[in-house]
Amino acid sequence: MPTLVLLHGFPVDHRLVLTAFEEAFAARHAWRRVYLDLPGMGASAASGVASTDDVLAVVRAAIDELVPGPYAVVGESYGGYLARGLVAAEPGRVRGAALLCPMIVPEHDRRDVPPHQVLVCDAGLLRDVGADALDADDVGVVQTPETWRRTEAEVTPGLAAADPEAVRRVASRYAGTFPLEPRPYGGPTLFLLGRQDSSTGYRDAWRVLEHYPRATFAVLDRAGHNLQIEQPELFGALVGEWLDRVEEATEVAASG
Repeated sequence: MPTLVLLHGFPVDHRLVLTAFEEAFAARHAWRRVYLDLPGMGASAASGVASTDDVLAVVRAAIDELVPGPYAVVGESYGGYLARGLVAAEPGRVRGAALLCPMIVPEHDRRDVPPHQVLVCDAGLLRDVGADALDADDVGVVQTPETWRRTEAEVTPGLAAADPEAVRRVASRYAGTFPLEPRPYGGPTLFLLGRQDSSTGYRDAWRVLEHYPRATFAVLDRAGHNLQIEQPELFGALVGEWLDRVEEATEVAASG
């Protein structure tokens, strides 16, 4: 049974990727999915964790415990940074990688990102939640009742559950010292990026693309950092195609 390990962003929890990816698996019953809460986030404790290096070490230990063999990995935002570390550490074990709005550059002031803009603001939502609430949303590009509902269900609870002290410790040593892209990675890869993503952007990811010779690189309009919520149909189609490629590559490896 193939296994997919899913890593969320910072500082939320597994709910950020759970709904979106479970929909992608509605017609795929052979896969095992492992949704991790990163240390200090969701239900995971963070004793002794004080840096991104520590976070990756905990993630690798959890995978070794829960996944005895090969696996594919999904990384969203900060989770994408960790996923790149996993691929670099064990490229032969990681059968495919999907990077959703990945963090390429840890330092916020060094990222090449567009300014935040709202492309769609539903008048009914404006009346329901008020201008102040919508103005405080510095991530959303599409503000509709559905994107608001999903954000409240998939993003907000994780933010509330995070351990503030653990988040502060990791944020103070946010850049990892582990290798990233030391050599080309030949597994099926997906870069899924928002054209209006003002958090991690899309241009920085282009600089690492050549390290992934089997990567699809998609930049979606009308999508910010919560791309899976704002462009669910395209998200599902591209993730499904990536899973097809991972299954194909796994079968080829097994037959060889």
